[in-house]
Amino acid sequence: MQGLRNHEVGVLFWATSDPRTMLNKASVLGVKCAQLGVAGDLDLSCTPAWVKALTEAQFPVTAVSAAYRGEDYADIPTVERTVGFIPLGTRQEREKRTYEVADFAHAIGAEGIATHIGFVPHDKSDPNYQAMLEMVRRVCDHAAKHELKFALETGQESAPVLLAFLRDVNRRNLGINFDPANMILYGTGDPIEALGVLKDHVISVHCKDGSWPPKEKPEALGKECALGAGAVGLERFVAKLEEIGYTGPLTIEREGVEPAQWDDDVKNGIALLERIKAHSAGA
Repeated sequence: MQGLRNHEVGVLFWATSDPRTMLNKASVLGVKCAQLGVAGDLDLSCTPAWVKALTEAQFPVTAVSAAYRGEDYADIPTVERTVGFIPLGTRQEREKRTYEVADFAHAIGAEGIATHIGFVPHDKSDPNYQAMLEMVRRVCDHAAKHELKFALETGQESAPVLLAFLRDVNRRNLGINFDPANMILYGTGDPIEALGVLKDHVISVHCKDGSWPPKEKPEALGKECALGAGAVGLERFVAKLEEIGYTGPLTIEREGVEPAQWDDDVKNGIALLERIKAHSAGA
């Protein structure tokens, strides 16, 4: 977006009906851009309030991420059953909701939308593979009417599987929101190697950290942690982003902690990323 530095540090906030909550928090943190998460139960009749507040503040939201009612990230089998576009009983509702989130994103001037579509089947003959393919195409086409990009969140499949799916969807406005921690949390591959495989499709990134799943519990997810405390290696990640030519925002995501801990972890994460950027610039 115009006016932002290369690798501008931003934060993912969850939208509420009152945009002043997010804008006040962004001001305290000193960030100049953000992504917005939209929960499945947020009433989007608040859209005019968001348009007015963001316009007056001249604060850019770079992307809007859709979450859905009924999703549960307790462990891998639960994610497979409940997340994204895979559950048959909620597909129609979630497709409609994704269109609504795209309309909201367009109204507030965001460049794109994102979501976890769920586990992409490895077997292309699986009926769910074709169903996901067609659903993602329809979402892309709706987003394209607003000149929006559609980013798939990484992590729930390996980089080669995701790359093949992107090619099969075959939509110019489709890409990925690369989250290195998700690759670790799901045990789907080294995130730096995966970034090299997916480099031509990276629309946006999350800066998040985490630990690998315990080997003795194959159904378990790894644990998210504060930036710099996990297995990602933020220095490697930022260096790889520079290598592949990504210049967009570095958006910090921190989930699963109490508000006070969130504040501390995000503040520390901003400081860490700024140090890494400064060191890289001086190298």
